[in-house]
Amino acid sequence: MFVYKGYVFKTYEGRLIQAGYNSRNSNNTIQSNEFNFSVKKESVAKQLERCTGKMVELHYKEYLGTLPWRGMTKYVVDSVYSVTTPNEPEELPVTVPTEVL
Repeated sequence: MFVYKGYVFKTYEGRLIQAGYNSRNSNNTIQSNEFNFSVKKESVAKQLERCTGKMVELHYKEYLGTLPWRGMTKYVVDSVYSVTTPNEPEELPVTVPTEVL
């Protein structure tokens, strides 16, 4: 999800959902985390907009704080390394019991 915002300095603000494991519990449950980031380049923002529902590897810079011309978060994405489609679960073959036939 992207939002183009700012009064004087316009930046793209985005949010990604990261899937992972929660190792704090002993049962290792699956959890998701949000990664909020800013994008200055329109070309990178357009590329990320086309990646909805896909897995992406990003290159970003982490700053100590925010500045209006850099964005509203301390993470600024400057390029996309790779885009892959998540593995779809394989469909199991449908078997019809012989009593029905």
